[in-house]
Amino acid sequence: MEALPRETIVDVLESRLREDILTGRHPAGSYLPPERTLADGYGVTRNTLKHAFARLMQAGLLETRHGVGTRVRDYLRLGGADLLPMLVRHSPDWIGEIFEVRRSIGALIAERAATRATGEQQAELRALLAAVREAPDADAVQLADIEVHRALARATGNRVYVLLTNTLFNAYLPVRAALAGPFEDPGAAHGRLEPVVEAVAAGDADTARRAAEEYLTVTERIMLEGLA
Repeated sequence: MEALPRETIVDVLESRLREDILTGRHPAGSYLPPERTLADGYGVTRNTLKHAFARLMQAGLLETRHGVGTRVRDYLRLGGADLLPMLVRHSPDWIGEIFEVRRSIGALIAERAATRATGEQQAELRALLAAVREAPDADAVQLADIEVHRALARATGNRVYVLLTNTLFNAYLPVRAALAGPFEDPGAAHGRLEPVVEAVAAGDADTARRAAEEYLTVTERIMLEGLA
């Protein structure tokens, strides 16, 4: 049998360690066993273990204290939104909470965009909306729809809204294929999103907020039905 490349072994070990952390086998705040013990337990070398540790430290799940050991971070207390894609892969239960934030932030972004979008941004929104209707399949429609929301965030003039929008989309990318329900019909997808874009282009903040709330509520329901 051909030996697996080292990186493949690191990938598998990282996944196993992450699963053990997120399921509570290694609880938040606890110290992991000594490296030699842990490496032997997983059947890997200490060098492989160090590579996996480095990835999990970068992800915010582990921290090393010199002379003390490697500890599991309390990611719910100290972690950031960058952990969401990993948490969604571990448990789709996170999707409902992500959608709750998506509704609140999305409505606020539409409202702000309506009061701040420049003429150039309004034209960009309409062009991106047209791309939704012209997309050839559900995957392309979904990606085109995402670009409209990114443009709405940019139109607020607030870069934090842009980063929040990116974070929320990145969070459910791991399960995006299961959320394609609202995007299977390009015309219907365009029709649901058009009132948001038109209200923003008209500078009508109240209508933009209500249209965004309606859009986000309806698409969320369809996506959650697909997951179920």
